[in-house]
Order: sequence, then structure tokens, then C-alpha cells
Amino acid sequence: MRLIDENGEMMGVMPPQRALDIARDRNLDLVEVSPNANPPVCKLMDYGRFKYEQAKKENEARKNQKTITLKDIRLSPRTDEHDIDVKTRKILEFLADGDRVRVSVKFRGAEMRHPDIGRKLLDGIAEVLKGTGVIERSPVMEGKMMSMIVSRAPGWEPPRKQATAPPPAKKHQAHQANVATVAPPAQTLAAPEPAPVPEETESVDPSPEET
Repeated sequence: MRLIDENGEMMGVMPPQRALDIARDRNLDLVEVSPNANPPVCKLMDYGRFKYEQAKKENEARKNQKTITLKDIRLSPRTDEHDIDVKTRKILEFLADGDRVRVSVKFRGAEMRHPDIGRKLLDGIAEVLKGTGVIERSPVMEGKMMSMIVSRAPGWEPPRKQATAPPPAKKHQAHQANVATVAPPAQTLAAPEPAPVPEETESVDPSPEET
């Protein structure tokens, strides 16, 4: 077999037993990395540490991976222009997040006789999304639904949201707030003195003179 050491250096071709002896001397594992080669290629390594590093890299890759989901937007042939604009803005939000969007028009009753209305509606949305989205699947009729699938256009970057500063406080409101927090100094009021009570005088009628 052809042996590679733990630093990636080629050690040459040797019998398997010789390679095992080297692995034991260095307290390492002998791992076959290319079994179909002629001769087979083996490498010296700490296999436990190698598996740990591999698992760590896979976990990091999963953390950084964006899960793409398929969002649904539903309309009807009677959807008015305002609601269509709202739904279109919602589609743009989904595309900005990297998601795919299935835009559907649901027909009811007599509306089934006019699929051209639904196609015209979807074509109008596709026209608005030009440059920001691409049509993965053109509008197709499936039962009572006509739908298309839209994904984010390559190279399109959504505009960054700008943080809005809080509005400044109005001056008169600030003044009122300051006035409300300043209390006037407390005044000590003396209790009023009671009014003098007039003294009662007893009137005595003179007795008649004795005769």
C-alpha cells in the first residue's frame, strides 16, 4: 500500500504490516482513503479527531445554509387593483428573503369559463416583477386553480431598510412637561384668631323707693 503521514507527506509504498507498525509507533490510526487506487492509499491520522472536525464543519455549514421555502399567494378573478398591489409587495418581500412564491388564481362557478382573466392577472404580476423575479413555471391550470411559480432573479439585491429616527418632541409639549414637574413652594397659613366674644352685662331694674 501507499502510505501518507499525518502531515500529508508521501512515505512511499510498503507492506500493510509495516504501515500498521508505523501507526502504532506514532499512536495514530491507519485509515484507507483510496481503496480503489493501485496500490491502495492509506493515511496516518487521529481518526476520532478527524470525525469531530468533520461533524463541526457540517454543523457550521447547516447554520449558514438558508432554507428555501415555497410561499403561497392566492388571488381571484375579482381581486381589485389595490389588493393586487398589496399582494405584489408581499411577493417582493418573500423574494427578498430568498423564498420561492407560488401565485395562484382560484376560480369559482361561472368564473371557470373565463381562464383568460386569471392568466391576464398573473401575466400582469409577472410584468411588475421583471428584474426582481424570474418565472420558474409559467401559469398552468390545475383543477380550479391557475398558478405560476416565481423565484428571486439572479443578481438582484433587495434595498436595505433604513432606520427611521423618532420625531422630535414639540416645544409646547416639552414646556408643559417641565411646568408639570415643578411644584410651587408650600405656604404655611396661620389659623385665623377667633373674634373676641362681647361680655354679657346684667341689667338690674331699680327697686321702687319705699314710702
